[in-house]
Amino acid sequence: MKHSKGLGEIIRFGIVGVIATGIQYGIYYLLLGQLNETAANTVGYLVSFVCNFIMTTYFTFQVKPNRKKAGGFALSHLVNLILQNIFLNLFLWLGVAKEWAPLPMFAICVPINFLLVRFFVKR
Repeated sequence: MKHSKGLGEIIRFGIVGVIATGIQYGIYYLLLGQLNETAANTVGYLVSFVCNFIMTTYFTFQVKPNRKKAGGFALSHLVNLILQNIFLNLFLWLGVAKEWAPLPMFAICVPINFLLVRFFVKR
C-alpha cells in the first residue's frame, strides 16, 4: 500500500510539474525578446511558483499548507531556481538555442526538485 501511495505522489507531481513547467516555459518564451535568458527564466519561475505551491500541497502531497511548509517549499524552490539558472546558462554556453535550452535544464532539475519539495513539504 505504501508503494502505491508513493507512486501516486510521483504521478501527481508529474501532472503538477507539467502544468508549472508549461507556465514557466511559456512566460520564458514570451519574454525572450524583452529580457535576457536568465531574467526571462526567473520571471517565469516566480509566476509558476505560486500555482505550483497550491497544487503541490493540496493535490500532489494532499497536505494543508502552512507557514512552515511554505518556507520549506520556498527554500527548495530557491535551490531549484539557482540550479535551473546554472544549467540554463551552461546549455546556452554549449550552444543550445535559447528557445530550447530550458528543455535539458528541466530534465535535470525537475527530478531534483521533486526530492527537495517532498522532503520539505512532507516532513
